[in-house]
Amino acid sequence: MKYKLLFYCVVAIMPTIWGSVRADTISQILSRSAQKSAEFAILAVRAEDGKVLYSRNADKPMIPASNMKLVSTAAALHYLGPDYVFRTHIALLGDSLVVIGGGDPLLGDTITDQRYGREPGWVCQEIVGVLKARGIERIEDIVIDSYFFDSNRVHPSWPADQLNQWYACEVSGLNYNLNCVRITATRQNGRAVLKMEPDNDYLTLINQLRFVSSGNSAIGGYRTTTPNRLSIRGNLNQSAGFDVAIEHPEGLFANLLVRSLRSAGITVRGNLVKKYIRREDQLTVLHTFSTSIWDVLDRCNKDSLGLAAECLVKTISAENTQGRINGEWPHGRMLVGRYLNLLGVDSEQFVLDDGSGLSRKNRLSCNVLVAVLDDLMQKPYAERYIATLAEGGNDGTIARYFQQAPYRGNIYGKTGYIAGVRTFSGVCRTAEGDVVFSILTQGGNATTRQAINDITKAIFDGTF
Repeated sequence: MKYKLLFYCVVAIMPTIWGSVRADTISQILSRSAQKSAEFAILAVRAEDGKVLYSRNADKPMIPASNMKLVSTAAALHYLGPDYVFRTHIALLGDSLVVIGGGDPLLGDTITDQRYGREPGWVCQEIVGVLKARGIERIEDIVIDSYFFDSNRVHPSWPADQLNQWYACEVSGLNYNLNCVRITATRQNGRAVLKMEPDNDYLTLINQLRFVSSGNSAIGGYRTTTPNRLSIRGNLNQSAGFDVAIEHPEGLFANLLVRSLRSAGITVRGNLVKKYIRREDQLTVLHTFSTSIWDVLDRCNKDSLGLAAECLVKTISAENTQGRINGEWPHGRMLVGRYLNLLGVDSEQFVLDDGSGLSRKNRLSCNVLVAVLDDLMQKPYAERYIATLAEGGNDGTIARYFQQAPYRGNIYGKTGYIAGVRTFSGVCRTAEGDVVFSILTQGGNATTRQAINDITKAIFDGTF
């Protein structure tokens, strides 16, 4: 690391390095009446030599929201390496079909599949094809090994009333379709017709929708005391849909696999069995599904996919164990903290709880986030990592921001939001050089996001 972290603790308002001193735009932004109740922490550092260009509360740990994903992805590259591949193995154990999960968060992810030109349901069809090619027409049990991770699929700090939301889905050693099902409702001949995608027998839906003749539809799925039995409630005009997180997601994949096998004429005679498959078991590996770590980082940073971040943290744990079986949050975050210490970050400037930033117990200072980004900027894969971030005016979570020149295509970053918290950290790629920055806020309001964008433009322009 080219700079000393203690420099960040000095609050500095410095003249622009790009030219003559202009209006103190950051101060003007912070003094807006709409931001009186908001607390800001800001740090901007020149990537070339680590010079601090602007600092305000840079050493104060604050809730990072999804900026936590920057730490998780950087730590994953540190521990797993840029060539890491997530693997899901399909094998035979006697006459039973075995699926061994490897923590891949993108197996069956529609966005990733579309990028590679894969058809919906291709995973199960691939397995069917492998069995057919071997002349296998009958199997006994379907054995699911999801024990690459531990059995704690729901983080204890996540909001209990949001666990059915896609962004709070369970984290399994065998994930599929982002561990969600899309439910759509349409009005047909006076009836509310429900449809699931992917279609399955795993979820049971209780239709409690009400028709309305005016206004927009507003519907949702609510968990009952029975796992994967959902009450679908709300007002339906013509059509509406939503994604719902499921419980025990490895069971969904097993259900879809059995349906595909039977549809193809392959008999499944036994049961669904969940068990840990030992390395010494006599397996015949038939096929392996692979996902590059970069595909996971793209979805994690550019699209803010929480499942990707949590799988990275648990995979760090699983791949750096001595005699352990399962990847877990406590061990994973300990290793992530050790990575931050290696960067020279003081442990008092961070608290790690989950990998995605959904937990309100996380704390990061701007010092931490800039140290992480600066370290990444020195790596041989720096350009590839920057490409995982959302690109201002073009894609990801900031596609609708920074659409004017010179900002469009030259600001890369990671947004963050949970109630009362808005954050943004990344890289400004100016004609004079790259600037690494972090902006953390709490106690703001809906206008604070615009304030963050304006501060980012000021950092880009060098008008501190």
